[in-house]
Amino acid sequence: MNDFKDSVKKVMIIFLFFFVALISYIAYFQTFKAPDIAADAGNKRLWAKRNEVVRGTIYDRDKNALTKSERTGTLTQSREYVYGDLYVHALGYASQKYDLSGLEKTFDTELTTYSSVQVGLRNFFKDLSFESLKEAFKDRSKEENKVGNGVITTLDYDIQKAAYDALGNRKGAVVALDPNTGEVLAMVSKPTYNPNDLETVMNKINAGEDLGSPLINRATSGKYPPGSTFKVITTASALENIDGITKRIFEDKGKIELGGGQSLSNNQNKVYGNINLQKAFQVSSNVVFGTLAQELGNKTLKQTAEDFGFNKDIPSTGFSISKSEFPTLESYEVGMIAQSGIGQSSIVSTPIQMALVASTIANDGVMMEPRLVNQVVDLNMNVVKKYGDKKYGQVLPTSDARTIKDYMVNMVKNNFGNRSYFSGINAAGKTGTADQRDNNGNLQKPHAWFIGFAPADNPKIAVAVIVENGGYGSEAAAPVAGAVMKAALK
Repeated sequence: MNDFKDSVKKVMIIFLFFFVALISYIAYFQTFKAPDIAADAGNKRLWAKRNEVVRGTIYDRDKNALTKSERTGTLTQSREYVYGDLYVHALGYASQKYDLSGLEKTFDTELTTYSSVQVGLRNFFKDLSFESLKEAFKDRSKEENKVGNGVITTLDYDIQKAAYDALGNRKGAVVALDPNTGEVLAMVSKPTYNPNDLETVMNKINAGEDLGSPLINRATSGKYPPGSTFKVITTASALENIDGITKRIFEDKGKIELGGGQSLSNNQNKVYGNINLQKAFQVSSNVVFGTLAQELGNKTLKQTAEDFGFNKDIPSTGFSISKSEFPTLESYEVGMIAQSGIGQSSIVSTPIQMALVASTIANDGVMMEPRLVNQVVDLNMNVVKKYGDKKYGQVLPTSDARTIKDYMVNMVKNNFGNRSYFSGINAAGKTGTADQRDNNGNLQKPHAWFIGFAPADNPKIAVAVIVENGGYGSEAAAPVAGAVMKAALK
């Protein structure tokens, strides 16, 4: 009898164990997994819920429609991108089959939220009039054809088109910011694709056709060695940490020996002789900036890079930014330390990161958080939500920023004085020619960079341009930047 009781007891314990485990799993699933599954863009129920509302319109900064949506069935609708591929990497796409991307993803909730009645009631209470009450409740007649809120972006058509056209068919990216506010005025990445024909693009990619990775937004996610554009950051670090650096005379013999058979040479082995920091910036002396990196040391230069946002997640509105990277190096890695001063080593940066560097110098050392959205509005263009300017921080002292601004003005004046694309706009800038290797370690044609802003005395636009395998920044990237600046300042 006791054996029978013991057996029953053991069975009951086992059942109790499995019962507790089942309850625990259900609780865990409901708490942690169910919300993720419900929010999954591929969830058919979620898309059915989305399609109850006609997707809201995305606008440029002047309230010109960039998208259109039309109901095609009870719970289906079509989405049109008015300018085809012009804005595709900023806006992304909304597809029940292929998910969401870009602004369509980050502002999906706002674009599928119907707010007209609530806003109408708010206006009624504000105005306290009978007519307002009538208008508020009149909106209920639209319930059968609900339209989501609209999103007014910061994008400027003229600047976006100029960037798109100037980059042409080359791989690369262009980012233009308002340095005073952080607003993204243009965001172009190429190769591009037509979001109105997403099915064809996806089929080609799935078939293994080499389209040049058009789905990647190179402006925010592409990571490249910044080359000599990074010398802006090296200069900032030297101004902050090396006393009397602006008055110092460097002896540039065309090469510095780093030991162990390593050396660092100027482009085309040029020798600049005795030069100060401003001249070194103008001619982009690898000797001087490699020397500065060695004097500063990895820890100090890394700290300055991180002040500018490297190795950090930079806050933004309407999009996300891949983290730019600056390495931690040991003191014996002399060659890598010297290379880091000229934007090589293992440094990689996104184009928007370098646009923020230029923007920070333009804005007297203050970096603004970048944003792609100014307002969310309802069907009747009533403002539902505003997004204001936010400071990321005072990255460097105002006096140092103004010194670098002078260096950048001098660089453009002396290197591009007779170039039409910079004429009449008082531009400031820095070129970059970034060496890079393929997967087998073979040296490839360098990437071409340019970062800058204009007009220097009252900056309205800051720009970063990269042309993949474009060669010299002065030849491939600078003309693109000039065209974008001129479009903004016309």
